[in-house]
Amino acid sequence: MSAPATAQSAPAPASSHDGPRPPMRTLGLYLLLGFSAGLPFYMFNAVLTLRLARHGIDIVIIGFFAWIALLPTFKFVWAPLLDRYSVPGFSRFWGRRRGWIMLSQLGIFLSMVAMAFTSSDQSLPLTALFAILLAFWTTTLEVAADGWRIELAPTQAQQGPIVAANLWGYRSAMVAAGSGAVLVAAWADWTWAYLVIAAAAFLPFPILAAMRPEEDGARGRAGALIGGTLFALLILTGTGIATAVIGWGVLSAVQGAGFSAETNVTPIVLAVALLPFVALAIALPRIRRLPADAPAKMPGFIAPYVEIFWRYGYAVLPVLAFVSFYRMGDVLTLTLSHPLWNAAGYSLEQISMADGLVALTCSMAGVAVGGLCAARLPMTVALIIGACASAIGNWVFVWLWYAEPSAFVLYVAAGVDQFGHGLEGAVFVVYLSMLVSPRYPGTQYAFLSGFAFLLPRLIGGAAGAIQKQIGYDGFFILSGALSFAAIFFLPFVMRARARTA
Repeated sequence: MSAPATAQSAPAPASSHDGPRPPMRTLGLYLLLGFSAGLPFYMFNAVLTLRLARHGIDIVIIGFFAWIALLPTFKFVWAPLLDRYSVPGFSRFWGRRRGWIMLSQLGIFLSMVAMAFTSSDQSLPLTALFAILLAFWTTTLEVAADGWRIELAPTQAQQGPIVAANLWGYRSAMVAAGSGAVLVAAWADWTWAYLVIAAAAFLPFPILAAMRPEEDGARGRAGALIGGTLFALLILTGTGIATAVIGWGVLSAVQGAGFSAETNVTPIVLAVALLPFVALAIALPRIRRLPADAPAKMPGFIAPYVEIFWRYGYAVLPVLAFVSFYRMGDVLTLTLSHPLWNAAGYSLEQISMADGLVALTCSMAGVAVGGLCAARLPMTVALIIGACASAIGNWVFVWLWYAEPSAFVLYVAAGVDQFGHGLEGAVFVVYLSMLVSPRYPGTQYAFLSGFAFLLPRLIGGAAGAIQKQIGYDGFFILSGALSFAAIFFLPFVMRARARTA
């Protein structure tokens, strides 16, 4: 890999548009990886909220389940482990990155099977446990794939196609999971819905197992597969037990503090959301005064975070504020769009079609336009287009709420939503990829992409409480406005310049 280059949050310099396009095999690989990560994401998010709504769970409790999506926000905590350690067995033959991906896919499969056999939701803590495990292994898969992607495609021009391919796979999988799971649930039940998607999510595993080893001439494929599977089962069992113990402790503490579905959690959520900014503001002066070689001399666990704060200094605060608002509309739409459709009286068959062909076509078009914008336009212009598209994707649900229920209304709203957020997502991934240092691509991208969803997902957990106060129409007006508000940070963000070590 080449020597570390300086990343900038301003519009990328001319050199960032240079470099050969990624080969088709790389685009195909990231189409597959995006697909394998997108399937489970919808199952612990939008499909789960619809499942809970159909079982008559209170909207405030459904909102609390959206906090499971906070787990990817903190992926920077264990991202350095993926850069430093290898999975026994798998990594010996297929390499570190693919080893983690294969372990993650086993975790995804078993977690989804567990969710299938607890699909009656009679025990909400048990439902939450398996949803958290599914979110954890899905996020681990994304961390391994993101670090590899940035190493393979270091320039903005190269990132555009590979991000588009990855998001095509990701969003097509989300559509397949949403539409397919809902349709199977309509025909059979939620148990079969989760089992079918679990089987589909596991399909990439044998494909990866059949791929060539990391080093030419390596032998022992069968032994690596058997050993890796045994070690994976031990790791998965330990992770499940640890999660159950921690979850029991957190739940007991929350109940002991008197929190319930009737508690107004919105002020608490907003106060928590401010804490990272306060901590950064306190730490930045000291980090800014460090010598240029200080991050390289620090332990590997903290060096990537100190390095990005050192490079951007005080400019990191508006940058992080900007990324916190930019995906607001996407997250909040995903949290309550399906309960909204259920409350508006749409059937599972209609929702399945909206999440299927309509969403797939429009999402793919949005991703393609977003990737083209990111590769061809100044980053400022591309980001503005994405923010506007996201806001419109939220506001269209206000029209749906007041319109007479019909298939046409549902499909138009779903199509506008998927196009807008697909476009916004493609632009955003390229923007974040340009901020990281090539020395720490996986860890820094995990931090930035995780932090970007901290505020939206914190608010998403309070979405049910907010909806009870201002209604579905007020909720989607607010969520679109918050996404649009990211534009007002751009004059500050685009002036930021990174220091060179």
